[in-house]
Amino acid sequence: MRSAYDCDVLVIGGGIVGLSTAYAITRAAPGTRVTVLEKEQGPARHQTGRNSGVIHSGIYYRPGSLKARYAVRGATEMVKFCAEYDIAHAVTGKLIVATEKSELPRLHGLVQRGRENGIPVRELGPAQLAEHEPEVRGLAAIHVGSTGVCDYVAVARRLAEASGAEIRYGADVVRVDRRPALGVAVRTTDGTIVRGRVLVNCAGLHCDEVARLTGDDPGMRIVPFRGEYYTLARSELVRGLVYPVPDPAFPFLGVHLTRGIDGGVHIGPNAVPALAREGYGWRVVRPRELGATLAWPGSWRIARRHWRQGAGEVRRSVSKAAFTEAVRRLLPAVTPRDLRPAAAGVRAQAVLRDGTLVDDFLIKEGPRAVHVLNAPSPAATASLPIGREVARRALAALASP
Repeated sequence: MRSAYDCDVLVIGGGIVGLSTAYAITRAAPGTRVTVLEKEQGPARHQTGRNSGVIHSGIYYRPGSLKARYAVRGATEMVKFCAEYDIAHAVTGKLIVATEKSELPRLHGLVQRGRENGIPVRELGPAQLAEHEPEVRGLAAIHVGSTGVCDYVAVARRLAEASGAEIRYGADVVRVDRRPALGVAVRTTDGTIVRGRVLVNCAGLHCDEVARLTGDDPGMRIVPFRGEYYTLARSELVRGLVYPVPDPAFPFLGVHLTRGIDGGVHIGPNAVPALAREGYGWRVVRPRELGATLAWPGSWRIARRHWRQGAGEVRRSVSKAAFTEAVRRLLPAVTPRDLRPAAAGVRAQAVLRDGTLVDDFLIKEGPRAVHVLNAPSPAATASLPIGREVARRALAALASP
């Protein structure tokens, strides 16, 4: 029977979560045959390779949630992994800065949340803030020492190599045939058939579509949000990582300043609706994907609930002056000439039918299948623990009769 299958576990998606899952499976069960299908010509071409490269501390996330547990654990493990495999990284710490009095209670709430999550946090006044970041202005700040930066694309490549899995690039899955008594067979666009005993869906921006191809109802839809970035021409204005106090009613962290592993400073992202799953600009429109987003009731409920914040995000997208104005709340010295457009990313945000934006990582199981249905930021930071959890479920499915 083993020879009737091309592999034991078939992973769809070659981003950092899919590759971490393959790595975890072969570590936990040596000899397990794993094949990863990735539709692009290389790994980490979407969410993994288009973020700001931050190793998140886990300070924002509800204590006890998967995000909190996996981010805190994952940050430590990611630093260790990068050191072990000589991947560029640095533990820099970051500042979260309150620029208005109304933000001070939320800032103090983050101090408490950080302590509940076991994260080292120091409170800073204006003078101490100026010692860390002379050009940044604020009423108060907190310093989170465990935050860092790394090269996530290099991490993904190393995971692929170290996993021992067969990685097939340019393999876009268009059909899945699952038979619970036997396993799964998938067909790619070139007509290739790949058979496995268990399927793992780590398809990111397309994970809900893959779940439906498998025959499982994911109970959610991916609604894509584009995050647009600039690089700072005068990078000397920022020494490290500087974040605003996030709005708890809006599931995004706001425009922040990030000195990356290459020494450059990224500014962003905003969060605007993308007109395609891989809609990295306003001109990228895919009618079928846009239609599916608009047909999902949750999309309209999000729009009604967050229309004020959404209008502000769109304004900052189409107006560089408006984006600069947002940055100047933290960095008064910046001018529009200092901002140079950089590559955008798209966040795969799971949305329920009632308009709830899924706040935690979401992993579901079906017969002979494990689906990762919500893994936006901080999934790169948390990828090693996420991979182990998905691997545990896949190996349990593999062992079941």
